[in-house]
Amino acid sequence: MKLKTPSKTLIYFSFFFLLINNIIAQNLKSDVDALITEAYPKDAPGVSILIAKNGKTIYTNTSGLANLELNVPLNSNSVFEIGSITKQFTAISILMLQEQGKLNVTDNITKYIPDYPTNGKTITIHHLLNHTSGIKSYTSMPSFRALARKDMTPTELIDVFKNEPMDFDPGEQYRYNNSGYILLGHIIEVVSKTSYAEFIEKNIFKPVGMTSSYYGSMSKIIPNRASGYSKRGDNYVNADYLSLTLPYAAGSIMSTVGDLLKWQNALSANQLVKRSTLEKAINGSSLNNGKKISYGYGFIAGDLNGSPTIEHSGGIFGYSTNGIYFPKEDIYVIGLVNCDCSSAVQIVNKVAATAIGKPFFNKKDAVTLNETQLKKWVGAYQYEENIIRHITVSNGKIYSQREGSDKLEIFPTSENTFVFDGSTTSYSFAMQGNKKEATMIVNGEKRLGKEIDKAAPAEKKEITLPAEELQQYVGTYELAPTFSIQISVREGNIFGVATNQPEVQLFPYSKNAFFLKVVKAEIIFNKDEEGKVISLTLHQNGQQIPGKKVK
Repeated sequence: MKLKTPSKTLIYFSFFFLLINNIIAQNLKSDVDALITEAYPKDAPGVSILIAKNGKTIYTNTSGLANLELNVPLNSNSVFEIGSITKQFTAISILMLQEQGKLNVTDNITKYIPDYPTNGKTITIHHLLNHTSGIKSYTSMPSFRALARKDMTPTELIDVFKNEPMDFDPGEQYRYNNSGYILLGHIIEVVSKTSYAEFIEKNIFKPVGMTSSYYGSMSKIIPNRASGYSKRGDNYVNADYLSLTLPYAAGSIMSTVGDLLKWQNALSANQLVKRSTLEKAINGSSLNNGKKISYGYGFIAGDLNGSPTIEHSGGIFGYSTNGIYFPKEDIYVIGLVNCDCSSAVQIVNKVAATAIGKPFFNKKDAVTLNETQLKKWVGAYQYEENIIRHITVSNGKIYSQREGSDKLEIFPTSENTFVFDGSTTSYSFAMQGNKKEATMIVNGEKRLGKEIDKAAPAEKKEITLPAEELQQYVGTYELAPTFSIQISVREGNIFGVATNQPEVQLFPYSKNAFFLKVVKAEIIFNKDEEGKVISLTLHQNGQQIPGKKVK
């Protein structure tokens, strides 16, 4: 039999197809390399990034150190605590048990935890999965930090929050809640008659081939473990100790970027649960009133620059993580960071946007407008739900400020369009009669704001206080058993460092009142009758949190 010789046309086509793919891959590598090396220098805690297309790795790289003290660089096999991405594993475990006929997400939780006090309310497994149970989240309780070093069993941990008042009736609201996933982990143990760690190992890690993934431990030897860090002022420190019995089924898994790709591939291949079951987990859910929420069962239905996503992020002492899957493009991006001082969401979003060919705007690409052109759109604009945004101009720059939030610079791309740096969120301004309109586009969704007559919030005027007057505020102020703010003074300026937070400068606007510029917050110092500073009050997000001076 005579075999046909491939035509020259086919050979040339194949050659150029491979050449084009190679050029695209090289461009992606150079663009993403630049993003991660700019954000994560080689001599600091860093990031491990992986991009996959059609289930195959097309890019992987690291930047930074796995261990600062030993000067060990990160590599693609580095193991990180993945924090709340653990919730995906917990949710899928519940759905696996449902497919086996051992439970149903509509079951009342008291079927498996009979002594749980529901206050006469019907709380189902569904409510735990999508954060609509109304149960108090134990990580928001002041006692949480005091427990950080204590090893606890699941039932001991449940005892911490089970008698707390409920935040709302089940199904009425969505509020992210770690307690719900603690209860889910316990339900898995009750139904499977094995520990959560053993269930995950036997039913997910081994079948999927996740050989570098673990139920976390602070005492066991974990090969290639990346140490976790925090930041105090300009200095890195070892992250505070956290017994990994506490995050449990809400956040205790450790893994690598490669193993998490295996996890995503197993989901895409319907290896663990049926496609019909997975669809209910990844497409969001609804409240009692029918209102749609983006959180499903351990997965969030999102959008990045107009492309639908399925995603989840995580944050835990010393680590930050984020994973995004684009079902239409069949692209998966996972990023793991070993410092809680840096959000993995930001770097992963930038990398993911580049990977799908929809990169974020860079302020270097802004056009130049004169003062008259900028001031044309100054004013207040009212959006749905009574949201008001103010557009202001100062020193040749234009800013957007949502009432109650910080003022952010926006950059012109034309005379009537403006974009936030590192984002695709944009404004498009126009005149309708004698009134202005501002269409804001967020992840492809248009939101129309109409001009109203309202003055922009007055900015606090910074004053100067003598260094000797600032000295009276130096000390440590305890706001909770394991949370404090340390105040210091140097070179005539005053600074504050909160537990596990970077140092920030405080700016006085009266003798005992200071504001922050990095976040919308104020600190007021309080004195006794003799004029001695005895406490401070932190004003932030509508809360007033007192802190007694202890040092």
